[in-house]
Amino acid sequence: MKIQLLLLLPILTMSLSAKSIYEHDLKSIDGESTNLAEHKGKVILMVNVASRCGFTRQYKGLEELYAKYKDKGLVVCGFPCNQFGGQEPGTEADIKEFCSTKFGVSFPMYSKINVNGPDRHPIYNDIIGESGPLKGNIKWNFGKILVGKDGKPIDRFGSMTSPSSKKLIKAIEEALQG
Repeated sequence: MKIQLLLLLPILTMSLSAKSIYEHDLKSIDGESTNLAEHKGKVILMVNVASRCGFTRQYKGLEELYAKYKDKGLVVCGFPCNQFGGQEPGTEADIKEFCSTKFGVSFPMYSKINVNGPDRHPIYNDIIGESGPLKGNIKWNFGKILVGKDGKPIDRFGSMTSPSSKKLIKAIEEALQG
C-alpha cells in the first residue's frame, strides 16, 4: 500500500500544481497584464502565430472563423512566437500593426512567448508539456489548440490544418454545443 501511494504522489503533485488555463499570467499585445479569465465559458482556439511564415495567410481564415463564431462563444487567441525559423522577429507593436493592417485581425493577441523548450510559457507547458493532456511539442507556426468551455484542452491541430478545414470547424462546432 505504501509503495502504491509513493508511486501516486508525483502524479497527484503534478495535477495540483497545474493551473487552470484561466490563471496563467499573460501580457496583451499592448503590454498589459492579463489572463484568459475573461474568456471563461467560451471555446478558445489558441494559435502560435508568425508574420513571416508561409502559413501567415491563415490570419485571414482565423479572423473569418472568429467573425463567424464569436457570437456563438468562440474566441481565437493569437500567441506570436519566434521559435520557428525566426519568422516573428518584430516587436509587439510591429506585430499588432501588421496583423491589423494586413489581415484586419480583431481577435485577442498576446505578447510573444515560447511554446517549446525550457522557456516554454507555463500555459503551453500545462497543455502540451510532460504532464499535459495534449503532450508533445508544437511543430511549427500556426499550431492550434482547441480548448472547451470548461477550460480543458480538447484537441490540437497542426499548421497544415487550415482555419477552413472541415475537421477543425466540426471540432469547434461540437465544442460550442458542449
